[in-house]
Amino acid sequence: MDVEATKTILLALRGPITAADVPQLCDQLAARLRDSDATDAVCDVGALGRPTAVTLNALARLQLVARRRGCRIRLTGAGPELLMLLELVGLTDVLRAGGPGGGPVETGPDPPPVRSA
Repeated sequence: MDVEATKTILLALRGPITAADVPQLCDQLAARLRDSDATDAVCDVGALGRPTAVTLNALARLQLVARRRGCRIRLTGAGPELLMLLELVGLTDVLRAGGPGGGPVETGPDPPPVRSA
């Protein structure tokens, strides 16, 4: 039996995120993925505060960066407001949301293929 090891990097996003922060966050994630052989990135979103359209844009763009490198993102600490917004704007197919309550939320399809102000 073959067991595949999953390598994980950890990200912690702090809010609020501004539009100017998004490219920097994406560059930071890309650099961390480039410097590792991670297949997963765990992104703690519990300290983001109240989610906004900029929050959704940042998470969608981070997922895109991860997918381009054969990785997937799992959110932790997602509150009910963020989960509801993901569903409301139709991003649950791109950023799959689990149950409310801040538990792990897996985003993005299965493979293949932080700072803010």
